[in-house]
Amino acid sequence: MKILVTGGAGFIGSHVVDLLLAQGHDVRVYDNLIEQVHESDQPQYLSDAVEFIRADICDRAALREAVRGVDKIVHLAAEVGVGQSMYEISRYVDANTGGTGVLLDILANEEHHVSKIVVASSMSIYGEGSYTCARHGSVAPRLRTEEQLRDHRWELSCPDCGLDLSPVPTVETKPLFPTSVYAISKMDQELLCLAVGAAYGIGVTAVRYFNAYGPRQALSNPYTGVAAIFSGRILNGQAPIVMEDGEQMRDFVHVADVARATVFALHAGRADGRAVNVGMGDPISIREVAEILAEALGRPDLQPQITGMYRAGDIRHCWADPTVARDLLGFVPEHDFRTDGVRELVDWVRTQTAVDRAAAANEELARRGLTV
Repeated sequence: MKILVTGGAGFIGSHVVDLLLAQGHDVRVYDNLIEQVHESDQPQYLSDAVEFIRADICDRAALREAVRGVDKIVHLAAEVGVGQSMYEISRYVDANTGGTGVLLDILANEEHHVSKIVVASSMSIYGEGSYTCARHGSVAPRLRTEEQLRDHRWELSCPDCGLDLSPVPTVETKPLFPTSVYAISKMDQELLCLAVGAAYGIGVTAVRYFNAYGPRQALSNPYTGVAAIFSGRILNGQAPIVMEDGEQMRDFVHVADVARATVFALHAGRADGRAVNVGMGDPISIREVAEILAEALGRPDLQPQITGMYRAGDIRHCWADPTVARDLLGFVPEHDFRTDGVRELVDWVRTQTAVDRAAAANEELARRGLTV
């Protein structure tokens, strides 16, 4: 098949491209190669076997040509970064919501034979993860209050009775309460693709990525994934900066597993019209992530700097319930962060250089009142 991968030169996209090429598909990559992520021209890891188009996702003429002759689309093109999205609002909405709109407008109004779209969504659209209350059962809480955070009361309580809530795996049916411009724009991408696909008979699956990590993630981009940010700090002899008390739980899933799930979704009709979690289902604290990386990179002295600060829109706990991905896609993760996952990440990190911009990014957020 002829497959278009938007954002195909990026961290996740390039791994998806490698899998598709290995399966014998004809792959066309569409990517703008923004400097914040790539810092140079086309990355060396992108295969010469692809047809490469460098253009903006909002460039209708270029995107129209990219869609020509394509059977399926993996739509990964997006601006990524929760904190940055809160002050570069137009940039994120234009690229994520607007760019997806341009793609779908082409499919709605021009001739094509696209039969399937897989769109990259995000765990960030959930807001807080799922919780249970001993008295009231399942709870889908909103953000913690400013007063609570100022008092460093990090955990959530039941809005009805005030009892402490217990975090549990997050299922796809949980109500969506996105808490950042980035998260809202990812929800837009998901809902737009699902709605237009249903209307025009195009199969669509939204893959809700949890915290992806692994080789090719931009170490110098201060708004990328936290494992890459921590690795960049440690490479530069700086301790990882951890917000709150470091006990917030996330779901770290290796990029090779993310790519596999994405390709499974491209070929699996059972997941058409559905959103599917792509995660491990195994929570780990941010503090532990920082400690594991420091140890693996040979700098156990660089213990995480626990700041007690918090960011606007930050959530406490969220990890995936992977049941739907297993049942509909046949996807079971193969890498565990604590063992082979961190080894693969560190082996790659040691071959890289990184400009540590995390402190400057945190200062920018603080200057704007987005961290306290």
